[in-house]
Amino acid sequence: MARIVARTGENVEAIGNWSWLATEADAVAAPAELPHDGAWQEAAVPGTVAGTLRALGRLADDTAEAIGRQDHWYRTRLDRALSGALRFEGLASWTEIWIDGTLATESRSMFQPLALAVNVPVGAEIALCFRALAPRLASAPRRSRWRPAMIQPNGLRWFRTTALGSMPGWCPAGLPTGPFRPVQRAEIGNAASVIAGIDLLTSYDGEAGTVALTVSLSDDAGGISPRALMRCAGREAALNIAGPGALSGTLNLPGIAPWFPHTHGDPALHELTLLIGGETIDLGRIGFRSLAVDRGADGEGFGLVVNDVPIFCRGACWSSADLATLACGRAAYEPWLRLARDAGMNMIRIPGVTTYEDEAFFGLCDELGIMVWQEMMLANFDYPQGDAAFCAAIQAEAETLLDGTQGSPSLVVLCGGSEVFQQAAMLGAPPAAWSGPVFDRILPEVVSRLRPDIAYVPNSPSGGPLPFVADKGVTHYYGVGAYQRGLDDARRATVRFAAESLAFANVPEEVSLASGHPPALTHHPDWKRGVPRDLGASWDFEDVRDHYLRQLYGVDPAQLRREDCERYLALSRATSAEVMEETFAEWRRPGSPTRGALVWLLQDLVPGAGWGVIASDGEPKAAWYGLARAFRPVQVTMTDEGVNGLMIHLINERPVPLMASLDLTCWRDGQVAVVKASRTLALEAHSSASLSAFDLLGRFFDISYAYRFGPPGHDATSVVMRDEQGGAVLADAFHFSLGRGRERHDLGLHATLERSGEDWALAISCRRLAQSVHIVDANWRPEQNWFHLAPGVTKRVVLKPRGENPAPPNGEIRAVNAVAGALYAPVEGGSA
Repeated sequence: MARIVARTGENVEAIGNWSWLATEADAVAAPAELPHDGAWQEAAVPGTVAGTLRALGRLADDTAEAIGRQDHWYRTRLDRALSGALRFEGLASWTEIWIDGTLATESRSMFQPLALAVNVPVGAEIALCFRALAPRLASAPRRSRWRPAMIQPNGLRWFRTTALGSMPGWCPAGLPTGPFRPVQRAEIGNAASVIAGIDLLTSYDGEAGTVALTVSLSDDAGGISPRALMRCAGREAALNIAGPGALSGTLNLPGIAPWFPHTHGDPALHELTLLIGGETIDLGRIGFRSLAVDRGADGEGFGLVVNDVPIFCRGACWSSADLATLACGRAAYEPWLRLARDAGMNMIRIPGVTTYEDEAFFGLCDELGIMVWQEMMLANFDYPQGDAAFCAAIQAEAETLLDGTQGSPSLVVLCGGSEVFQQAAMLGAPPAAWSGPVFDRILPEVVSRLRPDIAYVPNSPSGGPLPFVADKGVTHYYGVGAYQRGLDDARRATVRFAAESLAFANVPEEVSLASGHPPALTHHPDWKRGVPRDLGASWDFEDVRDHYLRQLYGVDPAQLRREDCERYLALSRATSAEVMEETFAEWRRPGSPTRGALVWLLQDLVPGAGWGVIASDGEPKAAWYGLARAFRPVQVTMTDEGVNGLMIHLINERPVPLMASLDLTCWRDGQVAVVKASRTLALEAHSSASLSAFDLLGRFFDISYAYRFGPPGHDATSVVMRDEQGGAVLADAFHFSLGRGRERHDLGLHATLERSGEDWALAISCRRLAQSVHIVDANWRPEQNWFHLAPGVTKRVVLKPRGENPAPPNGEIRAVNAVAGALYAPVEGGSA
């Protein structure tokens, strides 16, 4: 039954005043043997041992690695009597629960919540012992058909705990340990004494939404009238007796506003309430949508269709809101998810190497219009699928997850895990060994029973003759990226859906590096600690980025970082943004077989040039800004089609028609307009189109410099799409027919500060085309950054304050092809 009842009639309150103590593994058998001196430390709950050590200023490599080799005790005393339940939402991982010196129960999974019925007096002691996991991992059965290098040790496959902390090469060591989710006291109120569980299912048929609600009554409901009503969107329906101890009903809502991902419509949500036993119970906000999987004409692809609208899914893979504490709740999630939405992301993948997030995560994704690809916490290992207890644990995890997200429209995919099939295949196991009953039978059955409105994917990647091929099913695509293939491989690979892709060592912005941790010296050991690598590989992901830096700018990265590290870092930032933007332009064009792609990762776990497009301090990187342009719902892009010239691709994902003007200009030396063309065009809602630049020009011009009958007539092309009515720029795109190049010029960069009340903006212009224009300001973050700017255009960039009451904007505008930047600072009257 749904855990939704947990937030209804119970009076739930967090239990506080916890203290923590570390002891040698298995040295203390029971709380009575614990010391009562000052060795105990105050500890936050929810939280982890690593979080407590960080708060004490004691978290370091050695102390983090020692966590798994020690026992950890948490204890508190109730400040008043409790007759009800103790609720443990997440205990990592091998845990004993003691009440007043008596062992009440044990937990073996960090992913499964636990509730204990209790009747205890004021002052009762609650003690939690988290037994050392490292020695138990070492003594686990070792034999398996394959052993992954990425996650170690192999014994983890027997334990229901996260892979975070066990992935050398990109994740800091340290087994997450402690009560990382809330510990609560729940005292039963009238409504909860009536309700044992609630199940709901929503559906949408294009014209009306439907809520099917079932309420299971507890044994205490005998004397209470079973009359009940549900209400939503101004309508109500009665719940009738559906069997012993059960009420059910269906509410039809004609004309209800459906839920869409924010890129394609409004993520409409509606309050649902239950009236029973004289009380009104808030069941939260729900959404109505339909969902279908489109396999393509050949039946071998993967794409999502929401409310009969095909969706190009784009976004990133989640890591953690805070690796040390495994923080949960709205306050922890919201800054990251809002940045995801601001970048135009409409999907977040929670990969199988992390941990399940709580219901606040899904609530925010519902609200923000972000779809969630949720994986089971299964990754890479040869799991003991023949073990009944293991299979039962996985089933319980899936049921808990889907129960807690019943009304959530943002959850669209449940995937069996990450790279289990791929790891088996890459290490030579036959196809019969890749899967198993968990992926083939147990998980599909749970999805069919509890959330038939979502898609099930057995594993990521999967679907082809080998799990990881790109042209069938779901892939992890690193042709552009780790495998260092040309940018044209994004088309050649015929990617259908990439659940992860485009991992680079993305350099943080200067403001993130200002602390000196790590130092902005790429040869420094502390810098290299923040650069991810595949364990055992002779290269890291900085080498991958350098490969494309050389391709794009024609410079030797090793020489550049030795002679001019500041420029090397600037070009490195630009490289990540340019490669991501160009690759997604290929994938989103009309006619592309690609129906979605997610970048690995959303946020860094530690400071440095990690995979995240957002730094660990919450500051967007250049890659984030590139993706924000690549992900625009209303978009114009260009692709080089060789002797066919440039193809201009137009996209309108919004639910209303668009009238726009298109202006194309070819530039010589970045400053002389040698060719211009314009056209007014109409795009229907949720539509796209492609237009040849030759068609737009109406004559021959070697716009892609493919014919080469003489010296090039231009070096860059820009295209701008504007709203036909107001003239506002909707999107723009650039093509560099001779490459981006290494030369620098006097661009005539100019910036003027504009102020309106407490709001600031920059008006930026140039005399010569400026590449990868970026704004450096210690106290203000630009809404747009790392963009190209055509001459004669003034671009207005809104500035957002970092922190409260910052000093007025004072910084510099730079471009990677400029010999000098442009300073700006406020002057009397509010401008510069």
